[in-house]
Amino acid sequence: MSTPLKHSVFIGFTLVLLICQSCQMTQKSDDSGAEKTTNSALSKDLHPDRYNVAFLIMDGVYNTELTAPYDIFQHTIFRAGIKSMNTFLVADTREPITSFEGIKMLPDFDYTQDGMPHIDILVVPSAEHHLDTDLDNEQMISWVAEVSQKATYVTSHCDGAFVLAKAGLLDDVASTTFPSDIQKYKEMFPQLDVRDNVLFVHDGKYITSAGGAKSFEAALYLAEHLYGDSIARSLAGGLVIDWDLSKVPHVVVD
Repeated sequence: MSTPLKHSVFIGFTLVLLICQSCQMTQKSDDSGAEKTTNSALSKDLHPDRYNVAFLIMDGVYNTELTAPYDIFQHTIFRAGIKSMNTFLVADTREPITSFEGIKMLPDFDYTQDGMPHIDILVVPSAEHHLDTDLDNEQMISWVAEVSQKATYVTSHCDGAFVLAKAGLLDDVASTTFPSDIQKYKEMFPQLDVRDNVLFVHDGKYITSAGGAKSFEAALYLAEHLYGDSIARSLAGGLVIDWDLSKVPHVVVD
């Protein structure tokens, strides 16, 4: 074979090889993106005609402020004739999150990279560092602010109110937080209308609660607000809670 012909064959072979490698890399990149979207989409079977309820979690989240509203809202799927709730966990990772008490859980969505479903109700449970370092997490605070603009309801339990306040969401509404942190709350956010000696405050789309075991009351209140007294009592009865809103210290701002 002549030298020019050899040279032409070599160039042709090289071009084919480069094209194949490029195709493989593109395919790999496309597959990776598809996997990311699919994993996120399949992490929960989100029923299309339910409320989407997102629970924001992070390391140090307190069990009760998470599980109390989760229990109430998740159990709505067992009640007929209502628009029930899809419940799912959201974090800045899909790696396991460890609660303050040591329970490990897997988030359903990573808000930093996953395509998120529309969120109708955002729940912000309290976490260990909601009074300090969590408030410096600009990406998390920005995400909370963005989601809250489109959400129908935004709820916090215990010191989750600090996150909402840091995001500037509570400046024009009344709110509350964990009883022993009320003074810190007032000092950190002096512009707020803070209510004390109540278990929860409902003002506009925002429901803030004292937290702890009383997170059940705030969640049951939202259930009653959406579905009526009989459904709320039914949900409470399933958890052996004697529910009577008239006996719960709370504030509803008209």
